Amino acid sequence: METPGFLEPFKGRWTKRHLLDLESLTSDEITLLLDVAQAFKESTQDCRQKLQLLTGRTSVNLFFEDSTRTRTSFSLAARRLGADVIEFSASSSSLSKGETLLDTAKTIQSMCIDTLVCRHKAPGTPQMLAENLDVSVINAGDGPHEHPTQGLLDILTIRQHRGDLNGKTVAMVGDIAHSRTARSNIWGLQKLGANVIVCGPSTLVSRRWEEYGVEVSHDLDAILPRCDVLNLLRIQFERQYTRPFPSVREYALLYAMDQKRMQRAKSDILIMAPGPINRGVEITPEVADGEHSVILHQVNNGLAVRMAAMWLLSAGRAS
Repeated sequence: METPGFLEPFKGRWTKRHLLDLESLTSDEITLLLDVAQAFKESTQDCRQKLQLLTGRTSVNLFFEDSTRTRTSFSLAARRLGADVIEFSASSSSLSKGETLLDTAKTIQSMCIDTLVCRHKAPGTPQMLAENLDVSVINAGDGPHEHPTQGLLDILTIRQHRGDLNGKTVAMVGDIAHSRTARSNIWGLQKLGANVIVCGPSTLVSRRWEEYGVEVSHDLDAILPRCDVLNLLRIQFERQYTRPFPSVREYALLYAMDQKRMQRAKSDILIMAPGPINRGVEITPEVADGEHSVILHQVNNGLAVRMAAMWLLSAGRAS
């Protein structure tokens, strides 16, 4: 199909075969992904209009962890671009009979697919698949390592509401130790000139994060007045072997964003959360549903970002 006019300025500018992380991308590459996502939003009725850019192509969602937003978003993105989508279920696959992950992936590849979207609890799994398969691989989250499209949709949301990220202060609060979202945000935000703070209990926010050029704080109230954006991360108990703080109630008292803290924040602060959100733990209901919250905007932007990634990978491969 002929490339729509709104995508013509972006043709030939993407050369990578995979999207595995934001750490390895340049600021120009990150900006290109964001610009294409914005173009999709503006030219397709907020990503409602179906295009036929990937007609004849097939995308497989290879998910080994539970997901609502990411899996649904990737499926919709592929379908809005005209691709066929296959949903893989690990529990009913040959993996349950002892087949290796790579053999399973190669079997799927032999069915003439074009893109593999992978989520796995083991860091590096998408990288391993990219090195051994002849299809484009998109990392949909590999353990605590990275979640590049989540980082991109978070950054896109900030850019839409606050413009240029250069000089903006963005704090990520919560379970930084186990968060792939935090890592992708750190790489992306810093490359676009933002100041990044990671905040949470010392058991979840090590001083070693300072080695990556971010500010480390264990006191939300102390950093709150300086923040333009707060990204509130869920406590990932499923990845922990010991409880990192005495009680959920104590965590909420120290780190939950509530109305009292909102009064001490900047008047135009953005409240974000990658989801799923635990109301009453990292955020209270009135803040999650309040005027400063852009949580549902993030979900909508996820569709645009994933459409952009799929189209760019396809266009780059075709060239």
